[in-house]
Amino acid sequence: MATQSAQKGASDPPPRPEQPGKPARYISKYREFVKHEAVKNKSQWKTMGPAKVAVPSPNDFLQKHSKEPKLAPKKKEEDGKKLLPLSVPQRTYRPVIRIKKNFIIKNAVAVIRGVPKKPRPFCVDTRQGDKYPLEPSGLVPKYIKKKNYGVTPKYVTRRNEEIKREEEEYEASVLEQLKKKAMKTLSDEERTNILKISDNWPGYSLDLFTYPQHYYGDLEYVLIPHGIIVDRTERLAKDIMQDLGDNDIVVLCVLKGGYKFCADLVEHIKNLSRNSERFISMKVDFVRLKSYHHAVYIAAKYTTR
Repeated sequence: MATQSAQKGASDPPPRPEQPGKPARYISKYREFVKHEAVKNKSQWKTMGPAKVAVPSPNDFLQKHSKEPKLAPKKKEEDGKKLLPLSVPQRTYRPVIRIKKNFIIKNAVAVIRGVPKKPRPFCVDTRQGDKYPLEPSGLVPKYIKKKNYGVTPKYVTRRNEEIKREEEEYEASVLEQLKKKAMKTLSDEERTNILKISDNWPGYSLDLFTYPQHYYGDLEYVLIPHGIIVDRTERLAKDIMQDLGDNDIVVLCVLKGGYKFCADLVEHIKNLSRNSERFISMKVDFVRLKSYHHAVYIAAKYTTR
């Protein structure tokens, strides 16, 4: 036995060394609560199988004639009280007729004594052979035979007069408003009297105008406003147009001080020529003047037509 145990021990493999065990995984303390919430909030339609919902009761189904209006229940006769009879006769009611009429004889007399009807005119369509009444077809001059044919009805005439009167009143009111808003038109004599400037003319106050700040303290009054200069320039252009007539115009401008006045005058002449019946040809040329040490030199350019 000792020898057998010694032989068995020699033939067995050597024992394996013990391995350290794996560390335990982390388990949350909220694990059961999370599982409960997931099951609770899970949508019913995302499950396999029938949804866990309440089955409708058969008593709630729509029944036949359930939407038809229901009549009020019949009133029952109370003790000692009878219901009033209905105003509508019953179906089995047969009225007693004591008057007898012979409708056959009456209709025959009406036919014998009646006036015969006039024959109705018809028109026939030759293409298909169809027959139509003549009056509504338009082939008969029905309205020409009227006494007032072609005469304007009175209500139309009255309405036209009212419209014309309202238009005249509106035009008069518009003209009156325009006259109130328009400026007064002065005659030539009034314009000349207004534009006269005397030697002792005190001028206009500076409070009536706006002017650059660098002129403050240097100006005392305004002798001729800009509006008067523009008006006189336009009037001068009108006088030139009236005096020269249909002749061509040659404008000679003196540089450099007269450039602005000459440009305004030429522009007014062009506007008058453009708005008049005749066109006037115009040519502009320049003359330059210089002064040095009390000596005046003139350089002029002569032009011919």
